[in-house]
Amino acid sequence: MEPVLSLRALNRTALERQLLLRRTDLSAIEVAEHLVGLQAQTPHTWYAGLWNRIEGFDPLVASALLESRELVRIVLQRGTIHLVSARDCLGLRPLIEPMIERGTRSTFVRKLDGVDLGELGRAGRALVEEKALTFADLGAALAERWPGNDAHALSQVVRWLVPLVQVPPRGLWGQSGPIAHTSAEAWLGRTGSPLEAREMVTRYLRAFGPASVKDVQTWSGLTRLAEVVKGMDLVRYRGEDDRVLYDVPEMSLTSAEISVPVRFMYDFDNAFIGYADRSRFITPQALEVAPAFVKANVQWRLILVDGFTAGDWTTTSAKGTTTLTVHQWKPFAPSDLDEAMAEGARLLEFLAPQDRHEIVAALGPSRA
Repeated sequence: MEPVLSLRALNRTALERQLLLRRTDLSAIEVAEHLVGLQAQTPHTWYAGLWNRIEGFDPLVASALLESRELVRIVLQRGTIHLVSARDCLGLRPLIEPMIERGTRSTFVRKLDGVDLGELGRAGRALVEEKALTFADLGAALAERWPGNDAHALSQVVRWLVPLVQVPPRGLWGQSGPIAHTSAEAWLGRTGSPLEAREMVTRYLRAFGPASVKDVQTWSGLTRLAEVVKGMDLVRYRGEDDRVLYDVPEMSLTSAEISVPVRFMYDFDNAFIGYADRSRFITPQALEVAPAFVKANVQWRLILVDGFTAGDWTTTSAKGTTTLTVHQWKPFAPSDLDEAMAEGARLLEFLAPQDRHEIVAALGPSRA
């Protein structure tokens, strides 16, 4: 019979593997590779995800890595933009492609009439490799060649047929720019070897495990991974709900009794989104307070107290002052509130170093 893991043991082990028990001295590239990418559909909030995990994190260093093409933002897991290393960009994209194809065919290919997909892919690649383009500009150019077809659908089909990276200045710290794309091969100047599904599962478990097959599928967007897991040499556990959980043999578990710091999580952090069952972080109270977050990827910035969701945080800026509000879903213990206020003050120094700062505590969620 497999050993049973308590919810707290799963929580502490996941926090350890997500680099949230203590900040690491790993580089931004090493952290991105360890986590198998950070969800980065917003241009800047993922910087807070790295700040949460890296001691003395300098956002300008990560920004420079985007400019030097050592980090890239590209559609990967679940069809969402992720920040990954150049190596993972080239390795993950072919593996994830069936999921991207599935969604693209059901949503956009059916809108096209008389368009040869091979020709469309070659035409789209030539256009974005000549000059980085927004989807609006790419679709308009393609519609000239295939008149009568939906321009947006044409551009989105190219998004499947050609691995497209978002190019700077989009995503650079403190900067903005159009959502322009070119091909990964052109941007990185090389091709890579596709990652094998077994390696992807192993890396997921090192960063998220122990976890179920359904968890891996939810995180990746891929299906039929039970067949992959079945052929791997993995340790088996059971959760308190009797779910089978898998792990790589060399990974250890973290004590359920260890104390954990307050953490201010960024919106779309994969620590939450990377599971089918989010109960190792998301409490029943969160299901009542923030059901939209649990059911969909909406922009809640959650606060972990003792490793579990206990509130959320917001910032506002006006007249040179940035205010961070700690929204307590229920009153924090005095020591937890003190820790949250101190961590919030450090976060303000990171987010708005040039502003005056205020930090306030409030009762209740930031929104219904």
